Amino acid sequence: MTGSYIRLALIALIIDSAAVGSTSESAPARPNFLLIFTDDQGMNDVGCYGSEIPTPHIDSLAQDGLKFDSWYVASSICTPSRFGLLTGRNPSRSKDALLGALMFLDPLDAARGLHPDETTIATTLSQAGYQTALIGKWHLGHGQPSLLPQQHGFEHSYGHTAGCIDFYTMSYGNTPDWYRNGDSIQQSGYATDLITEEAVSFLNEREKGKPFFLHLAFNAPHFGKGWNDGENKPVNLLQPHPRDLAKFQHINDPTRRKFAAKVAALDDGIGKVLATLEANGLAESTLVIFMTDHGGDSNYGGSNLPYRDGKATLFEGGIRVPCLMRWTGKIKPSTSCSDVTSALDIFPTLTKLAGVATPDGLDGQDISEVILAKRAVANRELFWELGRHAELQRGQWLALRVGGWKYVQTPQDGEWLFNLDQDPYERHNLRTERPEHFQQLKTRARVLSRKFRSQD
Repeated sequence: MTGSYIRLALIALIIDSAAVGSTSESAPARPNFLLIFTDDQGMNDVGCYGSEIPTPHIDSLAQDGLKFDSWYVASSICTPSRFGLLTGRNPSRSKDALLGALMFLDPLDAARGLHPDETTIATTLSQAGYQTALIGKWHLGHGQPSLLPQQHGFEHSYGHTAGCIDFYTMSYGNTPDWYRNGDSIQQSGYATDLITEEAVSFLNEREKGKPFFLHLAFNAPHFGKGWNDGENKPVNLLQPHPRDLAKFQHINDPTRRKFAAKVAALDDGIGKVLATLEANGLAESTLVIFMTDHGGDSNYGGSNLPYRDGKATLFEGGIRVPCLMRWTGKIKPSTSCSDVTSALDIFPTLTKLAGVATPDGLDGQDISEVILAKRAVANRELFWELGRHAELQRGQWLALRVGGWKYVQTPQDGEWLFNLDQDPYERHNLRTERPEHFQQLKTRARVLSRKFRSQD
């Protein structure tokens, strides 16, 4: 009896030990994050949002995951939009008042950008053991080493620091602006292709067994920054690749045709990156996020229809953008979300999913349970502010959305009040019809502007 009892006890111990080991090995690892951020691409520039421009690879994220219909960026201008995305804080709180685009050739802007104590999601994830990389556009500081991405949590960085680049010379006009890990490099090719190739290499050569955060910030379909020898100055040029331009001869508008070709190169690049995830067996362990930095610029072929206006405005066409998320096995395919959500939410959401403590003082909210279809977003308040910019002839804007109501202050056309639940395309100004709502939102917008500017 005693011998049998001992044998049974040993068997039970072995089984229990095996179960413990099995639980440890099968416990889900921390997810990887691929954050794709495109430039000057509006709601009507992505196929699954109604565009005539085919984007099959981008659209596959909607087919295999979640499509957001009320996703907002932190700003309708490049620099503040990127500040909000990476810090989770309203751009009005930035130490250098980053409410407009940093200008690459402006000597004053050479000392401005993201400060060392303005914490990014890359810094937080890197400190928690993530491998981090920025590939593509930075546009959060260029004149000093402390302003560059490798000082803000990105262990690997590649691409350009200015707001745009010549897609063939990798220069801003005639000034070189192409780097790997802070060192200037010279490369030939097409910028969209080079950014894609670097992302593919990162995924293939990453440190195995270590989670990664890859911020893939394409400059496309933004215009390129060429050089006019005759006038000895930079010039804005749409620079499609000839191989892609030939696909869109059916588009009559020559500007839209060139823009569509740039979108095609972008979509092909995203397709190659997604295929690399699959080839490396990373689809189930990677949350893929696609969004754009703000609305498109109609002067250079972008379209935000059916929403009003676009880039550098605070009407819906400037700040409501495409956003798609895919996480195989976690996010239900072909689903949609109409909740009001924001790029400010990315930071607290990724830290939650990574099991990392979220820093205090963020303006976004954790929407991980929204992504996983476990809850909805309650009515929320979103505030935007654009600064004056003499060189670009832009005035100050304010906007505030509370629930379905939205207040807009424009520099030329006065003030507006919209009920977005009934008027999502902002056609009817209710300022005089609903004076109480108008005054409440106007007052609140000014309170927030002062509050954010006085903090930190």
